[in-house]
Amino acid sequence: MAVSTPEWLTKRGDELKPSVDGRSWSVYLSGCLMYVLTVVPAKGKFACRVAQTNNGKRLDKGGVWDTIENAARGGLEDLRVGLGW
Repeated sequence: MAVSTPEWLTKRGDELKPSVDGRSWSVYLSGCLMYVLTVVPAKGKFACRVAQTNNGKRLDKGGVWDTIENAARGGLEDLRVGLGW
C-alpha cells in the first residue's frame, strides 16, 4: 500500500516507515521511534489510531475513511495537528 512520507515530516529530517502488515506505520522523530499509526476497522470503514510509543497517549481525532490509505493519511494529519506543525 502506498502511503508516502508527508513533506511536513521529511523537511524536518524525520521518517515514516511502513510495517510488514500493511496497516501500520512507525514515525521516527530525530531518529527515535515516537509514534505508531495503526489502521483499524470502524463503522464498516477504517480509522487510524495514532499513539505515542512511550506512554500510549492517543492523538487521533476519531475520523473514519473509506480506504486504508485515506485512513493512514488522516492519521498523519491528526499527528501533524497534535504536534502543532
